[in-house]
Amino acid sequence: MPTRRRFLALTAALPAAACRPRATAVPPEPPRPLIPPEPPSRPLTMLVFGGTGFIGPHLVRHAVARGHSVTIFTRGRRKADLPDSVERLLGDRDGQLGVLEGRRWDVVVDDSATRPEWVQQSTQLLKDQVGRYLYTSSTGVYYPYLKPGADETWPVRTEPSDPEDGSEAYGVAKARCEREVLQTFGERGLVVRPTYIVGPGDTTDRFPYWPVRLQRGGDVLAPGRRDDPVQLIDVRDLAEFMLRLLEDGRSGIYNAVGPREPITMPQFLEAARAAVNPEARLVWVDDYAFLEAHGITDAVPWVMLKGNDLGHMSTRNARAVAAGLRFRPLADTVRDTLAWWPTVPAERRDAAQFAISPEQEAKALADWRARS
Repeated sequence: MPTRRRFLALTAALPAAACRPRATAVPPEPPRPLIPPEPPSRPLTMLVFGGTGFIGPHLVRHAVARGHSVTIFTRGRRKADLPDSVERLLGDRDGQLGVLEGRRWDVVVDDSATRPEWVQQSTQLLKDQVGRYLYTSSTGVYYPYLKPGADETWPVRTEPSDPEDGSEAYGVAKARCEREVLQTFGERGLVVRPTYIVGPGDTTDRFPYWPVRLQRGGDVLAPGRRDDPVQLIDVRDLAEFMLRLLEDGRSGIYNAVGPREPITMPQFLEAARAAVNPEARLVWVDDYAFLEAHGITDAVPWVMLKGNDLGHMSTRNARAVAAGLRFRPLADTVRDTLAWWPTVPAERRDAAQFAISPEQEAKALADWRARS
């Protein structure tokens, strides 16, 4: 999910036994099948708006591997490693859709729109030219998160109440995009609402912080209360789920949220630490006021649960799980992200916009030790 927050710009020792959180077991994920899924009943012709960002390349490669024919529509500004069989069309979501006129596809995946007028243009043009239309939305439509347990039946806002609240503006825009799809396509419309999307190919520096920081080792500041829930979705699990919905001819709204069962921040960090560097020492800082005073209010998949974020990280996923959403082990996501990170251009890695800078962490740990 695109960030809703201002991320902060780019280690003192503590007694490990006194500060390390008690190890907690991560609920096991069901093992992924050793036998590949059954092939689709018939190949689909697919149009993908985007296809070169974060979700798109994983979706396109998976679709081609499953025997589908894929066309992508982009502005041509970004390159991606896609199969040679992929047809590439150039245009712009904002009024330059001419190359799509007169063409027909079985399904559309709209993976690049945050502006309702873009979705209105594409749905009106394609409503009689395609079968199903899938829009990639966000759990941000549930903002403000005033209580936990949001599911697909909860009402969402399509009108803003606070022009200064960027989080609300983002959620409202996504909700309006959803409305365009569902009003135009009806039972042929699909909406997938992912939470924070993570894994190889991440176009943000949010989640990569944790595997990179844990690999470096030493005392690692672990923010949040011991019972703070966290949620995330591996981009590959998301892409596979989206394609499965289309292959199965589904319709409606689905929260793409993982893991399968709720986990807390300590469970996440213990699993991530075990995956990349068991020698790293987690130093738990559970005082929200202290963290806020040091500018640490989020470190995806953790966010500070207060105010309009009180019920964040508690979205329900039962409908998506029943429709076939599956999850790879969290350790695989962490390790694969760490293995991918060195392939990122050096200029990005050297100026990574991590949620917690080394200077911030050192200062916070020193102050925490002094207070303790």
